[in-house]
Formats: sequence, C-alpha cells, structure tokens
Amino acid sequence: MILAIDMGNTNIKIGVVDTVERIIEERVTTAKYKSSLEYGQDILAVLSFHKIPVEKIEGAILSSVVPALTGIVATAIRKAVGLEPIIVSCNMRMDIGLHKFQYPKGIGPDLIVGMDAAYYYYGTPCISVNLGTATTITVVDDDAEYCGGAIMPGMRTSLDALTANAAMLPEISLEDPGRVISQNTVHCIRGGIIYGNAAQVDGIVERIEAELGKKCKIVATGGMARFVVQYCKRKDIVRDDMLLMKGLLRLYELNKDMQDCNPV
Repeated sequence: MILAIDMGNTNIKIGVVDTVERIIEERVTTAKYKSSLEYGQDILAVLSFHKIPVEKIEGAILSSVVPALTGIVATAIRKAVGLEPIIVSCNMRMDIGLHKFQYPKGIGPDLIVGMDAAYYYYGTPCISVNLGTATTITVVDDDAEYCGGAIMPGMRTSLDALTANAAMLPEISLEDPGRVISQNTVHCIRGGIIYGNAAQVDGIVERIEAELGKKCKIVATGGMARFVVQYCKRKDIVRDDMLLMKGLLRLYELNKDMQDCNPV
C-alpha cells in the first residue's frame, strides 16, 4: 500500500493505492501559503478518515506541477509517514520513451504519469485527455513514444476568465445545459462552455488521428471530465477518473528501488 500524491495548480489529490482496484483518493486545495506541517496534517487526516494506520504505508510517490511546493509537500510526506517520496521526473524509469519530444525536461510530471498509465493500461496508439485547470491532450504512438500533443485553457479556467472580464455576465455553476441553443444568459454560458469543450476535444482528437494516420484509444481523466466526456461525439472515449493514481502506482513499482536516492 503506497501514498500517492498528485499536486496540481488547483487541487492536490492525496491517494492511498493498494492495487488498481483498491484506490482511495481525496482532494485538498493547493495553497502556497501552507507549511509542510499543514500539508502533513492533511495527509494524516486522509489516513485517519479512512482508518488506515500509518505503518501500513510502504512507500510514497509525488507528482507535482507546482515547483514552489514540491519540496514542502515532500517534507510533509516525510513528517506524516516517515518515508522518502519518489519524485516523478523525466529521468525516472517508465514504460514509455521521451525521445521524440524536443525538450523532455519541460514535460509536466502529470503528463508523464497520465501518458505512462494510458499506455500501460490501454495500449497504443493512445491519446490521453486530462481535463483540469488546463486541458492537456497528449499522444503515445505505436513505438511507445510520447510524441507531444496540445494544451488549452481548462473549462473552469475559461469560465472564470469570461465572467471576470465581462461585467454583465453572472457567475454560474457547471450543470447540464440541456441544449446548445439556449434562451437565457446562464444557459447560453453553460452550453458554450460545456459543448464548446466537448467539441474542442472531438476536434483535436480527430486532427491527431489524421496526423498519425490511424485510430487511437482515447482515455479521459481530470476533474472536469465528468462534465465534458458525455457530450463528446466520440463515444469510444474511456473515462478513467483514477488514471493518474494508477499511473503513480505503476511508476512507483518501476522505481521503488530508488526510493532512498531521491532527495528534494
């Protein structure tokens, strides 16, 4: 049983992973002002809530796209469970190759986790769609090589920017818009954001497959996936909310012999 943490710009997913069928995941807000002690308390709160003794945690792995907090959360893991976390990076062992990407060190750790998991659990060629603060669409080809993709503003990011910069537009919740042609402002915004993002995913996937010259397996994950995937025209998209936790488990298994050699 391992502690798996995926730190994004908006939320931090704290996971306890035993097998791919036995995953516990909770979220806390990413906050740059919090100390390692406070993040350590968050970790212990998750373990306590699910009645998991600290001594049951055999290892730890951390993926972070917030460099300013990587060291703080790594220290929190040490304080909470007394283990040195593996830090996800382009230099670790993985199932996929990074030789076709121009600057491997610039690949976000979350992309590495997601693409390795998509490849390992779903095969190639595959497209991973992560709908979070940003929408990232990435590709692993038949050679098991990560070969890039596209990055766009996420659905909530776009919605917040729209309502913040247009004085007459109200803040809204993300709900089923019902139809594309709406008769009031709130439903018009919902339809534009939700159907627009679904069409965006459909369009980028179609163009990627055209460039590769073949159909791909498509896996969607991220906090916004539940709003978008159901409205995509592509009905072969697999929604896997635990894809990153599965990926962290896989990368931990490949690198656990290096656990004591990965200081932050």
